[in-house]
Amino acid sequence: MMIGLTFDLRSEYLARGYSLEETAEFDRDETVEAVEKALQALGHETERVGNIHDLVEALSAGRRWDLVFNIAEGMHGIGREAQVPALLDAYRIPYTFSDPLVMSLTLHKGMTKRVVRDAGVPTTDFVVADRPADVLGVAFPAPYFIKPVAEGTGKGATPDSIVRDPAALPAACEKLMAAFRQPVLVEPYLSGREFTVAVVGTGDDARVLGGMEVILLGTAEAGVYSYVNKEECESRVEYRLMDPEADPVAAGCNRIALAAWRALGCRDAGRLDLRCDGAGAPQFMEVNPLAGIHPEHSDLPIICNFLGIPYVRLIEMILESALSRVRGDG
Repeated sequence: MMIGLTFDLRSEYLARGYSLEETAEFDRDETVEAVEKALQALGHETERVGNIHDLVEALSAGRRWDLVFNIAEGMHGIGREAQVPALLDAYRIPYTFSDPLVMSLTLHKGMTKRVVRDAGVPTTDFVVADRPADVLGVAFPAPYFIKPVAEGTGKGATPDSIVRDPAALPAACEKLMAAFRQPVLVEPYLSGREFTVAVVGTGDDARVLGGMEVILLGTAEAGVYSYVNKEECESRVEYRLMDPEADPVAAGCNRIALAAWRALGCRDAGRLDLRCDGAGAPQFMEVNPLAGIHPEHSDLPIICNFLGIPYVRLIEMILESALSRVRGDG
């Protein structure tokens, strides 16, 4: 099978003058190399396509593939993760991971929480603030946690995201709105344990692979799995494999993660983040249907490494799920 690879290469955007934070979600060169080698090890031919602009040129030149392994995050707009899937749909070329609807929906954290809440998945109260005045008289008590409504990799999440004084909330939100030019999600601050859960498959065939607890070390920015903590996770964070058989909280996280994955219509593989409230009850925070797959640095492969699942097998499971749609049995 000929498989095209679509991706946004961080080094290319940095060379164009974009900042480290602006490119935080983009892939390293070694990620693309690892995916390509895994696909070739599985017996497939590969062709590096690149980002959305490269894909447009390739399609216009008549190039086609049996499948596209898509890890392109996109740079601009609330639908940026949906751009490559939408274009591939137009050309009727199958691809890995979720469709344009899911990619657009899940990038907006507020819309995502509305859907999972309607599906009965435990998640906190929240407000999506388009302007600072929208947070006046928030119905739930402080402390609050604020973050941009449509960013990933912890962008915009810092210790300042924890707002303990209700009177300071409008100004804190205004600062984030100015920095990221988008609405702000306001939630109760969850002070309990934090987890991330890996899921593979689609619909009824989806299953939890496993998960890990995120433990901030003394060197970490306190209280939040922030952009800085994620970028420097080797020195600031300890990851501990969840044991759902021995830990009821971990088992609850797995149930919630799988229910949210299915309710949102996510496909093939991804990761869901959960955190416990003051009573120790896990709450859905967000989902990443286009999770990072750097073989050593990204959370999804880290979980697989804990479980003894080789990187090639992870890529194979993603392909198996995607190909079930091509065959019409998934």
